[in-house]
Amino acid sequence: MKSDAEYLRLAIEFARESRESGNHPFGALLVGPEGDVLLSSGNTYARDRGVGHAESNVARAVAKKFDPEFLQQCMLVTSVEPCCMCAGAAYWAGIGTVVFGLSESRLGELTGDNPKNLTLDISCRDIFAVGRRDVEVRGPFPELEEEIVKAHEGFW
Repeated sequence: MKSDAEYLRLAIEFARESRESGNHPFGALLVGPEGDVLLSSGNTYARDRGVGHAESNVARAVAKKFDPEFLQQCMLVTSVEPCCMCAGAAYWAGIGTVVFGLSESRLGELTGDNPKNLTLDISCRDIFAVGRRDVEVRGPFPELEEEIVKAHEGFW
């Protein structure tokens, strides 16, 4: 199994690809219990507008494909902390662990009041804390901030 940082670098690559395809610079992937990448997505803003977040795209797809008991053993890895919508999608899908690189509050500093990404300054930890099942959260990863921020430079 790879380290969290190695999986995060894959998510960062998906974020770059997302931006290159005309979408917002976010990427996410689902890692199975054996360490395999089961599914990945970039942001789909060009098609889905504000609800086309990479994490929600992954959560929606895996909820259709896998049982919640299996997803409880899986890890959602995302370049930026899941917003409240994406945290909710991961929770309802049944995903057991979330790993993110850059915090939502740091993202807010990057995007400012850009109408295409009006961040909600709430941690995914706060969302999961009021749920009725545990979701393990790891992040942010300061050692990867420069790489993540680079995908956002000049975008917002």
